[in-house]
Amino acid sequence: MNDVHIGSLTRVEIRIDDLTSQDIIDLLRGHLAEMRSVTPREESVHALDLDALRRPQVTVWSAREDGRIAGCGAIKRLDARHGEIKSMRTAATHRRRGVAALLLRHMTAEAARAGMTRLSLETGAEDFFEPARRLYLAHGFEYCEPFGDYRPDPLSVFMTRRIA
Repeated sequence: MNDVHIGSLTRVEIRIDDLTSQDIIDLLRGHLAEMRSVTPREESVHALDLDALRRPQVTVWSAREDGRIAGCGAIKRLDARHGEIKSMRTAATHRRRGVAALLLRHMTAEAARAGMTRLSLETGAEDFFEPARRLYLAHGFEYCEPFGDYRPDPLSVFMTRRIA
């Protein structure tokens, strides 16, 4: 758990989420639906559904402000030292208030504590994803080649950074 004060946020609690509360389920279903709606090809949508997010190699964190869902993010462990950022999403009520940056810093610290030395991610190449790419660049991520099971895709951008 992590309580902090940031920007216009009053009190945000970040904790590992078991994905059973309706608000996190709705947030993640909405995330997947939006990714499918803005990505021209289904095979280029790499967002995980709820079943995939519940697998043992995935840890999901939720951020809540005064008990209300503010956002979420996940790390999928690729191997002992390498994790992948997945399912970064800010609730509509909390956009542009620093939630994504707060979650990203928290998840990076947790990954380092878990012994990971690298975090990578895939995001979209379209203009819709420009704010996400700016966020990741601002937090030390750099563009890279596809990693893990990914293959080159003109609709995908790959990023990575060393941690710890």
